[in-house]
Amino acid sequence: MKNKLQKITTNLWFDTQAEEAARFYTSIFENSKIGRITHYGNVGREIHGMSEGKVMTVEFELEGQAFIALNGGPHFKFTEAISFIIHCESQKDVDYYWENLSQGGDEKAQACGWLKDQFGVSWQIIPENITDMINNTDPERSARVMTALYQMKKIDINALKRAYNG
Repeated sequence: MKNKLQKITTNLWFDTQAEEAARFYTSIFENSKIGRITHYGNVGREIHGMSEGKVMTVEFELEGQAFIALNGGPHFKFTEAISFIIHCESQKDVDYYWENLSQGGDEKAQACGWLKDQFGVSWQIIPENITDMINNTDPERSARVMTALYQMKKIDINALKRAYNG
């Protein structure tokens, strides 16, 4: 990462898998890279409980957005209250991100384009025009799209288009 910091950076708290997660995510997204990796020292060990030399943080980018992964211990877990949205241009994109991010994830957490990955992070993999379909001024069109959407795990763009067009 360059010296210029992004105004807002997402920090993801992992138990001990920060580097594994960062490498997993950067292997999926094309415009991505691993940056600095910091390690715990002896200072603060009574607070953080990590052994000296253990990875503390991993800076990484996904599609040009900066993230930090932190090995902070098991104190906090991810919930669906926070998720990352991937806007997809095609069914091929939906399929690609779904197949890769859902590997080892929680199948019970899959619904309406949402999935939870192997680290417990929630993702929404949606077509880029879904908001327009759902917010259409014709309430019947948007209702048909929502009805179709609620029946899906992974999004089927053609099925949503058929629902939208009646």
